[in-house]
Amino acid sequence: MSTAPLQALHRGLFEGYDTGAFFDEMFVSPGVPRPHYAKLFEMLGTLPPAQFEDRRNLADIAFLLQGITFTVYSDGTGTERLFPFDLIPRILPHSEWSRIERGLSQRVVALNLFLQDVYGQQRILKERKIPRSLVYSCHHFHREMIGVEVPHGIYTHICGIDLVRCSKTGDFLVLEDNVRTPSGVSYVLENRQVMTRTFPDAFQSYEVLPVHHYPTELCRILRTLSPRGEDNAQIVLLTPGIYNSAYFEHSFLAQQMGIELVEGRDLIVDAGMVYMKTIHGLQRVDVIYRRVDDEYLDPLVFRPESLMGVPGLMGAYRAGNVALANAVGNGVADDKAVCAYVPDFIRFYLGEEPILGTVETYLCSRPDDLRYTLAHLPELVVKAVGESGGYGMLIGPASDEETIEDFRKKIEADPRNYIAQPVIGLSRVPSYDVESKRMAGRHVDLRPYCLYDGQGVTIVPGGLTRVALKPGSLVVNSSQGGGSKDTWVLREDS
Repeated sequence: MSTAPLQALHRGLFEGYDTGAFFDEMFVSPGVPRPHYAKLFEMLGTLPPAQFEDRRNLADIAFLLQGITFTVYSDGTGTERLFPFDLIPRILPHSEWSRIERGLSQRVVALNLFLQDVYGQQRILKERKIPRSLVYSCHHFHREMIGVEVPHGIYTHICGIDLVRCSKTGDFLVLEDNVRTPSGVSYVLENRQVMTRTFPDAFQSYEVLPVHHYPTELCRILRTLSPRGEDNAQIVLLTPGIYNSAYFEHSFLAQQMGIELVEGRDLIVDAGMVYMKTIHGLQRVDVIYRRVDDEYLDPLVFRPESLMGVPGLMGAYRAGNVALANAVGNGVADDKAVCAYVPDFIRFYLGEEPILGTVETYLCSRPDDLRYTLAHLPELVVKAVGESGGYGMLIGPASDEETIEDFRKKIEADPRNYIAQPVIGLSRVPSYDVESKRMAGRHVDLRPYCLYDGQGVTIVPGGLTRVALKPGSLVVNSSQGGGSKDTWVLREDS
């Protein structure tokens, strides 16, 4: 490698870059890039900052023209914003990704077997591998699903599993599972499109595994669920509507798969069958890829005030006249307290040791864990078990005394609703800081997307790298000021 990259640390984009105490995905040490980043680093080292800024602006324009946005509810107004995108990709060597892929496949299969069991024979409860009270007290455990035969026994058609790289060990750990209605895959696909147009020279230097096959594979799996057979399958994507934060993704995926995008008011149940209203009359629906939460799906079974669902849908589902992806009741598997038992699921159902480790978790429903959590609140991350998007969370070291005491009262009032975890020093990737117009280390996580057809697991290489764009922040959620990066999995190790 030439001396240009080393000099770039003292001028240009990398002037003053500090690798810090965290695991840096690009650098082994200051001025020494990891082998799989060497070519990209050299390329950036010869790129004038003004030219990089131009490319960054082009990426923003591309996102704006494509309407790639998300909605923030925390500001009280439901503001729609451009999805922040950072041009420096996260690169994973093939050997590292291979292990992640095997670990994710193992986990998805075990989660599916758990859901089959907990809504079926409940062997795992009878053998006391997980407390019965923990499952039955979960808000997302639906007794209505007990005994329901889902198509091909598949609950976890689509999973998004959040991983973090621990700075101490460099290993990837599972932070949590998302097996209800995981979102974000549209950004994986759009990020790749924007990167190939903005930095085409970088793609010529690397052999990066593709991600564009995701909609085709998802559509194939949905077709196999049709009660009338694949050839006659009528598939729709059920969205809560235009005001949902992920509406861009709903419309994007429907367009990519060539299926209809519908709201609850577009569907009707008659004689146990689901129909879509069209200008040509009613058309039977076989498969619903639903992006509506369980509680809003059917006002006759769940929340009676829901206007997003379809009255009678659960009856048609139980009768086997329509398939839903993902299955109803999956929330029990991604309850953050239940998540702590997934390594036990893997051992119980598969007879294997977990390939991927899990972040240490304290369940406040356990007396000993509760005492420890309350005594160490300033040092821990505390999460509500059913929340997502960075909501309902306390980061002890970054919180003031008043906030900590407020959380203490919440935990004491409802221990089952909270878990605690040690603060994980997330790895960092160089990211463009708009104010200094230089690179700065920012913390990242990784959400790979897994598709399961009952025979095998298909995983999009890489997934969504979410980045905490605020200096020092560990919160990567877009709703909390985070953004994303393109994730490159190399075909071969460098």
